[in-house]
Amino acid sequence: MPAPPAPDGPFDTTALRAAAVRRLLRLRDAGRLTHREVRTVADAFAVHWRTVRRWMDNAAAHHGTYTPQGRPRFTLTPAMHDALAQWHGNVSAAYRQLAADGLLGTPPSVSPATFHRAVGRDLSPGQRAALGGGEAARRRHDVHALRPHSHKNDVWEADHVEASVFVTVDGRRLKPWITWFVDHATAVICGLAITPHQPSQDAVLAAARDAILCGGHHRPFGGVPAKVRIDRGRDFLGRCVDEAFKKFGTELIVLPPYSPHLKGTVEAVNAAVKHTLCKGLPGYAHTPRTRRDRRGQPLWALEELLEYDTFVTLLLDWVDWWNNDHPLARLHRRTPAQAWQADLTPIDTLDPGDLHTYTLQDAGGPLKITSKGVRWKGAYYVGDWMHGHSSAGEMVRLRHEPHHYHCVELYDADTLAHRGPAYRSDEMSPAQARELRNARRREADRYAVKARRARKDAKPRYAATTTAAPPTPLERLTAGQATARLRQLHTPAADLHAEARPDLLNRPRPASTCWTPPLPSPNSPDKDAP
Repeated sequence: MPAPPAPDGPFDTTALRAAAVRRLLRLRDAGRLTHREVRTVADAFAVHWRTVRRWMDNAAAHHGTYTPQGRPRFTLTPAMHDALAQWHGNVSAAYRQLAADGLLGTPPSVSPATFHRAVGRDLSPGQRAALGGGEAARRRHDVHALRPHSHKNDVWEADHVEASVFVTVDGRRLKPWITWFVDHATAVICGLAITPHQPSQDAVLAAARDAILCGGHHRPFGGVPAKVRIDRGRDFLGRCVDEAFKKFGTELIVLPPYSPHLKGTVEAVNAAVKHTLCKGLPGYAHTPRTRRDRRGQPLWALEELLEYDTFVTLLLDWVDWWNNDHPLARLHRRTPAQAWQADLTPIDTLDPGDLHTYTLQDAGGPLKITSKGVRWKGAYYVGDWMHGHSSAGEMVRLRHEPHHYHCVELYDADTLAHRGPAYRSDEMSPAQARELRNARRREADRYAVKARRARKDAKPRYAATTTAAPPTPLERLTAGQATARLRQLHTPAADLHAEARPDLLNRPRPASTCWTPPLPSPNSPDKDAP
């Protein structure tokens, strides 16, 4: 490997030499060129004056432009590029194929080392990464400019991120998801929502409500933003989310696909919570395994994991640390809270009572207030304000948060004036809800075991071979073994008894007296005939 150049050079002076040669040619054409000018240029470039004369001859042969020839070297041909693409960037395999096809000469006139140097010289690191990993690998070598910083609440960025830690929820191990809104100018986390499962529109709307409100548990940061940048996740592209932001004149900017750099602030927060919080918690999903760990078994035991509510508490504490105690370099070593307070731009705040219709979805047509309340989705919803209104049969309109049915908001059916909240009167107890989930999970697991057994039996297995020969199937069963295997795959007798439908049995029924018996066909034989 050649030694690296000195820090002070020599650098490429081809363009500077071309400019000096052009000046010498202009002096020669004007008849004012002397040997002193040639020697001065030669001393400046630390070469002999005859070398400068050769530069001038080269420029004269190329229409006045100095064009150094350089050393001849091997370059890749289109066929070589095709071989590299076929082998997904494997240079050695591409060389072997080209040599076998005779495209490098017989014997090959290019050594493997020369071919490797040509690939490294003609292809950029991003192009080589694209050959092996596709477009996603190539994008990691792109360069992106920084966005100019404006003022607070000018632009927010929103995103989902899966926490890299397992927690326990009702005896099950799950990885929570976080949805948050981050101010681009100050990197303040204005609002967030945590769900133990993959989030949907309700998480987006809950995080938006938490970000807009200020004070109390909503933190002192928030207000109404001018613009919000989101990706093309279907949870952010729903009609309910779009209408919720448009109510306050907020522009929803949908970014093009595969462009996380266009919302780099929230992506930086996503990476920070994984590296500065999740890595230090029990249940970290990417903990390296040792040789003693049993393969196929979870690395963390269920009793070692954090409870879901404990994780939420730790995450909220981390958000307070990020906002108030964590200085950032791009904020000139200030914390996000200090950058927010130093920005004197006024913010638009809202009263929590004014947001009773915000982030709500309409349930459909009008509903009637009865003595049991308002019936919707097989349940009754009641509120203390309903007393004295049931006998008149007043009609109301119902709105609710997506996937949240424990509390709804009711409005007058004619004027759409807000009447008040209503709560589900027959809500099941936590023990009943847990038992229902466990029963549903047991039923799903029972059929999942059947499906796995069927797929395993249906997958053919073949004997290993060391020569080119047709595959030989293994596990050849006898007729009796095949009958027993089919009997195992069928539903057990207990399941057949549970799934039986006595009403579908073909039982004879007595003929009704009102029925008219059909007339015998003239072609049918007479049973009484001798």
